[in-house]
Amino acid sequence: METFFEALGLISLILLAGVGLLAGYLAGRIAGRNMALYLAVGVIAAIATPFILAAVGISVLAVGGILFLLAVGAVGALIVLALVRTIAARGK
Repeated sequence: METFFEALGLISLILLAGVGLLAGYLAGRIAGRNMALYLAVGVIAAIATPFILAAVGISVLAVGGILFLLAVGAVGALIVLALVRTIAARGK
């Protein structure tokens, strides 16, 4: 049973990375430049968001399942990507 939960955790991380790549790709297409930055930030933000929320004490992620976890990762990645785009535009 332990192997099942380890595999489920690994699959969740892979799916979160995929969601982050998709969010980063969309942000890079909208921005029109620096695609590698947006892809990297999207992946990091999508993977980190559920961990940060769990560390803060929001434990509803465990109850919501994988789809809820992916939705939270996508929203977190989009928020961080919007901040990165704002900071990059300000530095221009």
